[in-house]
Amino acid sequence: MSQQHESAPGEESGVTLEEELKEPAMYRVLLHNDDYTTMDFVVGILQDVFHKNQQEAVAIMMSVHEKGMGVCGVYPREIAEFRVGQVAARAKAAGFPLRCTMERE
Repeated sequence: MSQQHESAPGEESGVTLEEELKEPAMYRVLLHNDDYTTMDFVVGILQDVFHKNQQEAVAIMMSVHEKGMGVCGVYPREIAEFRVGQVAARAKAAGFPLRCTMERE
């Protein structure tokens, strides 16, 4: 007598079907304005950490300056956390109180 193994719907011998895969949650990384961090430092952060060109970096920096906050980019959680940590470390090392946060999109 032979045994038959029946898979549950949506499963094929332990393989997840493509339609069941989900895109990772995305997070906005934000820079916040303060009265001490220089504009040049913010532009440098945007170029070095977020790989923005000069024009993009200046535009985001002006948004931070004028609106109190600017979006640096949208990334999966692990990348967003890494970039927030990079900004915090560089700001601390330079003696600036620049704040960088992330929020789910």
